[in-house]
Amino acid sequence: MANYWAIAIGINQYQLFQPLSCAQGDAEALEDFLVTEAGFLPKHCLVMTDTSPPIGDRSTYPTKENILLLLEDLAATSWQPEDYLWLFFSGYGVNYKGKDYLMPAEGNPELVQETGIELRSLMQSLQLADLNVLLLLDINRAFGTQADAPVGEETIELAQELQLATILSCQPEQFSHESSELGHGFFTAALLEALRSGNGSNLADLESYLSLLVPKLCHHHWRPIQNPAIIIPSRQQIILPKLAMESDVQPEAVIYPEESFAVALAAPPLDNYSKTSAVRKEVSVNSSQQVKGKKVQESGGSLVSQPMAETSLGVNTRGRFIPNSSKGYVSRLPANQPSIPFWKQFILWSGGSLLVAGLIAVVFLRNQETFRIKQVSNASPNASVSDRQVVENLPSDVYDGLRLRTPPVRLNNQSSAQIASSSQSKKRNQAVLDLAKMSLRQTQASDLSMAIATARKIQPGEPLYEQAQENIKIWSQMILDLAEGRAKQRQYASAIAAARLITKDEAPYAKAQAAINLWRLEGKQYVSNKTLLDAANALIKPEQASTYNRAIEVAKKVPAGQPGFDTAQKSINKWSEKILDLAKRRAAEGERKAAIATAALVPEETGAYEDAQDAIQKWQKK
Repeated sequence: MANYWAIAIGINQYQLFQPLSCAQGDAEALEDFLVTEAGFLPKHCLVMTDTSPPIGDRSTYPTKENILLLLEDLAATSWQPEDYLWLFFSGYGVNYKGKDYLMPAEGNPELVQETGIELRSLMQSLQLADLNVLLLLDINRAFGTQADAPVGEETIELAQELQLATILSCQPEQFSHESSELGHGFFTAALLEALRSGNGSNLADLESYLSLLVPKLCHHHWRPIQNPAIIIPSRQQIILPKLAMESDVQPEAVIYPEESFAVALAAPPLDNYSKTSAVRKEVSVNSSQQVKGKKVQESGGSLVSQPMAETSLGVNTRGRFIPNSSKGYVSRLPANQPSIPFWKQFILWSGGSLLVAGLIAVVFLRNQETFRIKQVSNASPNASVSDRQVVENLPSDVYDGLRLRTPPVRLNNQSSAQIASSSQSKKRNQAVLDLAKMSLRQTQASDLSMAIATARKIQPGEPLYEQAQENIKIWSQMILDLAEGRAKQRQYASAIAAARLITKDEAPYAKAQAAINLWRLEGKQYVSNKTLLDAANALIKPEQASTYNRAIEVAKKVPAGQPGFDTAQKSINKWSEKILDLAKRRAAEGERKAAIATAALVPEETGAYEDAQDAIQKWQKK
């Protein structure tokens, strides 16, 4: 059975940023709700704040090192595939050179790369852990500093690419706000209200509720509007344990958020047009404010005093109009069309028929020889000698026409593989064309998955069923091809996210699952080896040969045959060349002893080792 985990991080007292008022309270309130009301086990809910107690001998003070070590330990010792993880962060976020970072307690706006937690690396490691992740980011931007750049655009793109459920407190160009009256940030206050009122049962409900309540809170407290950015993965995800228990006895619903619903409606009479238009406008306004048939003020602990409009029409949580039954199409031609006399109709039909017959006759007479030649040329390729003689004995002009006009015949010895390849190419081209008709891209795995879901709705016996099944085979293979291409580029998290879109009903499923297991292993190795190389690079100080030597020793720990080994070897050779260059420079300055000592730092089995030894012997003779 899957376990539910939560890590809530809230930082009020920053060392180099302006302090926040409610971040710590946000983290503690969410953890309290998950334990006391949502059924999370207390030992599976971890809080990291300015004053949180240690876990055993481990500090929970929210530094970069403590946060990353906690995540690594849980991934190595506690989390199992398909476990659920809520990762909540309330604090400062920074965008630096196009990359998003979470800033820990010691975060420095002047040294973002060195002191911040890179969201790309964090999200990829969570995806590789094969968890059902809900990432909740109540991010504040630092006013009046160089770190005051829009945050969240990269995070949104990553969440869509990796298919990680992610909710940001505001859009990239907006600011998150706190309220001392509420004791929380507006986003976290709305989140807690949604969960306690039962409107957070799934991500779709949570999206609808937060999208309405957060802007209302901003308006109510006279603050600039704040709209949460919510990314929901394509596969349905349960986020609370109680709902997980209910789902064992309820059939899983298949929802396609991108699907559109079109209805043919009868045209209203002209005299009722203004009335109908007014009614439609009223319905549109009311239905856009409805949230699963519940009013915001009905939930416990009302946050906003104004009631929300409600309507009984068939409206889903995303504000689309879904009618109960579609009306038949009604012709809009006038009912009282004047009839045409019979004799006029007869003249028109007779004239038209004669004209068509005349055109057919002209075409036949002009192409009579061609028709006769085609009849001869369609004879069996195994025709007898006498048949061939008949063709050869045709008049010269006809025989020449035969040679000139007969299309080239495919050679009988064309390989079956070539024929099959041509057939597959045509099928693939048709599948790509069908994608374009739906305005979907063949380079996006999520678009291909949407196309497959749409094609599966075509039932056996319907005219397009066979073509739809063929398209499903091609599109699923295209998803796997995209995933394999990403894996070759070391984009393991993105590759796994794409391959997981292939369902059990599709032909490449077994191959995709095997690839996912391999990429998950390679991805962990790649992240581990990349960490080693990053640590090695961090040791280097220009003009200090010993730091290059220590970096080489760290890079040697990358095992042969694993992802990142080739990069490690290139770095080792480059650093050994740097050491030799420093040694030669010192020798040129007359510091032979220092040059010899420096050259001796070049390790064996590196490209510069032999040159370094030759240089040492040369300098020792002088």
